[in-house]
Amino acid sequence: MNLNIDAGMLELAALGRLSAISCLSLGPTFTTHARRLRDLDVDVGLHLNLTESFGLQDQPAVMPLPTLITRAYISQLDSGWIDEQLARQLDAFEGVLGRAPDYVDGHQHVHQLPGVLPRLLRVLELRYGSDRPWLRHTAPGTQSGVPLRESAKARLIGTLGAGSVERAARSDGWRTNRRMLGVYDFHGGPRRYAQLLHHWLNNARDGDLLMCHPALPGAADKLGAQRAAEFAVLASAELGQWMSRNGVQVARANWPMRSATPETACSVTPDSRDAGNR
Repeated sequence: MNLNIDAGMLELAALGRLSAISCLSLGPTFTTHARRLRDLDVDVGLHLNLTESFGLQDQPAVMPLPTLITRAYISQLDSGWIDEQLARQLDAFEGVLGRAPDYVDGHQHVHQLPGVLPRLLRVLELRYGSDRPWLRHTAPGTQSGVPLRESAKARLIGTLGAGSVERAARSDGWRTNRRMLGVYDFHGGPRRYAQLLHHWLNNARDGDLLMCHPALPGAADKLGAQRAAEFAVLASAELGQWMSRNGVQVARANWPMRSATPETACSVTPDSRDAGNR
């Protein structure tokens, strides 16, 4: 979303602390920084955006998340608007990186909503055929030890569309992560984030995805301070020890069909970024 977010993600990826980076392909820094992702051992995905305005003249119209969710659930989303968003964002991604995204997820998890997901699956199938990107599955992972507020938020996100992604995966062979970890309220500084991360690492299972939102200090958005806290924890030397203690490895996605058993370790994916990083 800005220079500090991009720089933080690139640094963590170079340290081997991230397995995937999601890109806001119409964001103001994507064109400048995305090419640097080519030299990193990470999956690079499209972070579908339907809610965040960047104040750019040529950005398609977006809408507030509550409005989007309401319209999705009463079947009043304009399919033409969704298709335009998908086309513009995929074109921008391919135009800079010269290839299809490795996966697709959504800013504020919009990719899974009714009305959005069917259009997304159709467009991905038409553009990429059998070489389709994998999809983020938001069903919550094990929540043992996670405070009630955070576990409730994780379940709410999953309720909004994880079942639809799961059905598409099982019926049509779409590849997804097993479950998702990393949901919280973006408060508390490095100490609280480290405490939550201990629980997520302890709960991680093969094929799970751990979402994060790091940035270097000074990121000029409302999550800037907590992004910096996440970065400090994820870049720390202690993290390697915590992962080893829990038998967790940062691994790129190698998801098989959802009817099989995932073989990878935990994929750590930054959520929300603009340059080629997310």
